[in-house]
Amino acid sequence: MATVTRGMSSSTAPTVRGRAKGGETSPRALIFLVLLWFCLLFALFFLVVLLVSIVVDGYARVDSRLFTEYPSSSPEDAGARPAILGSLWVIATTAVMTLPIGVAAAIHLEEFANKHNLVNRAVELNVQNLAAIPSVIYGMLTLAALGFFGVVNKNQVWVGALALSMLILPVIIIATREALRAVPAEIRQGSLALGATPLQTVFRNTLPAALPGIATGSILGLSRALGEAAPLLLLGGLVFLRFDPNGLMSGYTTMPIQIFNWTGRPQEGFHELAAATSIVLLVVLLSMNALAIFIRNRFQKRW
Repeated sequence: MATVTRGMSSSTAPTVRGRAKGGETSPRALIFLVLLWFCLLFALFFLVVLLVSIVVDGYARVDSRLFTEYPSSSPEDAGARPAILGSLWVIATTAVMTLPIGVAAAIHLEEFANKHNLVNRAVELNVQNLAAIPSVIYGMLTLAALGFFGVVNKNQVWVGALALSMLILPVIIIATREALRAVPAEIRQGSLALGATPLQTVFRNTLPAALPGIATGSILGLSRALGEAAPLLLLGGLVFLRFDPNGLMSGYTTMPIQIFNWTGRPQEGFHELAAATSIVLLVVLLSMNALAIFIRNRFQKRW
């Protein structure tokens, strides 16, 4: 027994010594670690500088006029009311159009689809690739589809929501699949063993257990859509709007489009308005991300 122990110790000792010798204390690993921290701090520094400059430039203009007034040729009389309401309309419509389809597609791919089927494997590969495509491509795709179906007026709330829905649909599918994958297989097996059908197992056991992860991914996807301007500008999003959006067929503008318009003006007052609207947009985005983190930490189960 002692001989076996000594043999095992002698055989494993070089592996441990080799790992320690070539591990985090090696010069190559230390250089990589220093470069990694430098890149992170460099990016963080410019992010902090950008946020501080936006707050300094726009905090004085974050007042009631920003939320109640309409855009104007005079920066002193201008506000972002249509852009704020337009963002709410577009994001709410995007959520209604995207979440049911995204969650249903993820449930099918993860729970029911044959993973060895070539068609299903091709769909999974395309979903993963579509999540990394630039947002302007989705605007071009929406523009081509609307032209094919003969839609003339493209500056409507539902059109902008359609482009943003295609943008975040792969993100919703991937996040939902990861949440479903995190649910232990024993829960499914126990439900099936008690006589439940696969569909009942999904809706009564798997989906409720994965709901916190699905909600977190969905909120993060919607927050990404809220900050997009490129596909909406390509679809003819208005940069000057003097009325409130009031329906799916209404014309609209959003906060990113309004910020883009004001930053291109030569007057300093419009730059101040753009910074103030950026602060509002940042607060909304940070609030959505904070809600996603709260849901994950509060309701997600540790299996």
